[in-house]
Amino acid sequence: MRVVVTDQAFGGVDHERAAALAAHAEFAEHQCRSEDETLVAVRDANVVFNNFAPMNERTMGAMAEGATIIRYGVGVDNVDIDAAKRLGVHVCNVPDYGVEEVADHAAAMALTLARKLGRYDAGIRAGEWKIGAMVDHVRSLSQTTVGLIGFGRIARAFADRMTGFGAEIIAYDPYVSAEDGKAAGALMQPLDDVIAKADILSLHVPLTNETRHMVGEAQLARMRKGSILINVSRGGLVDEDALARALEEGHISGAGLDVFEIEPLPDSSPLRTAPNTIFTPHAAFFSEASVDRLQRLAAEEGLRALRGEPLRCALT
Repeated sequence: MRVVVTDQAFGGVDHERAAALAAHAEFAEHQCRSEDETLVAVRDANVVFNNFAPMNERTMGAMAEGATIIRYGVGVDNVDIDAAKRLGVHVCNVPDYGVEEVADHAAAMALTLARKLGRYDAGIRAGEWKIGAMVDHVRSLSQTTVGLIGFGRIARAFADRMTGFGAEIIAYDPYVSAEDGKAAGALMQPLDDVIAKADILSLHVPLTNETRHMVGEAQLARMRKGSILINVSRGGLVDEDALARALEEGHISGAGLDVFEIEPLPDSSPLRTAPNTIFTPHAAFFSEASVDRLQRLAAEEGLRALRGEPLRCALT
């Protein structure tokens, strides 16, 4: 048996190596970027731990029959799920390793932008002290409506944090009933209503063909003037050119973005010069505890695959 790490950004793979050793499997670690590098690395592999290296029909076709791909993290947009099904490749993710960290990160961005801390800071550094000269309208958090697109684990944890500040929570998720939403503290509403009513709109859905650019020019125009957009999910959910224009025009008062369509964010991106933005480098998940938890849970899943046991978070 053969276990491969295609790529990782954690600095070590002790958990993954230990899982391979426990199953008496060969182990190899790589930092693949291209399809060709990945193809060579995964040839005849039974278990593949994957971060961002391309998992497409060509690369998956080189793996051992019945191989398992374990995607570090929640999203699997770099994995061709349809091709995996055709090839009989099992795919799983680790959806619950960093819920608290991502929720904390989203809340920190939302609070910083809502209280306009960046503008105060910039004003003082520029020699200003009058509040009115540094910021415009600041809405009380107790009078703020937080809208969530997607109402899974992270969205609910984020909602709990914002409820603590007195915010009202509304949400859209076609897979969550009104009763379940209410029990979790959210009023479930149609997508257009959530977009139109939110003072802070936060995205918590995977990137698919259906969700790509789900927040574009039309949706941004329907958002309340002075509202805030938070995205800690996937960059492709947002039309970045349209968002940059909405920020420049002042229709959107701020954006907190941990994810981008192209990462690292290109120098040519109009977001780089858009006002009132907070950027982080796809780091919402990050803490020492969450990284260890991610790798440990991934390694445990890998060991289950090697032993022929049912996978905990199977997607195919």
